[in-house]
Amino acid sequence: MATQTRGPAPERAAKPKGPDKQDRTNPVQFVTEVRDELRKVVWPTRKELITYTTSALIFILIMVGIVTGLDYLFTKLVVELFG
Repeated sequence: MATQTRGPAPERAAKPKGPDKQDRTNPVQFVTEVRDELRKVVWPTRKELITYTTSALIFILIMVGIVTGLDYLFTKLVVELFG
């Protein structure tokens, strides 16, 4: 079965084959730009960092507990049904 089309196919823009040598930077310029960008970053204070880390660890422990509990329940269920 042939596919019918209406009119000519749309023309697509040619994609560049890869990065040109002109678009690339040398390693020294790259490191300089990275350093400049890192200076713009607003770093958290020690108190904020401790708060974020504690929150993340508590969340992870809660999720581990939930997954462990569900795994235990499903294991018991499967053993009762098929065991």
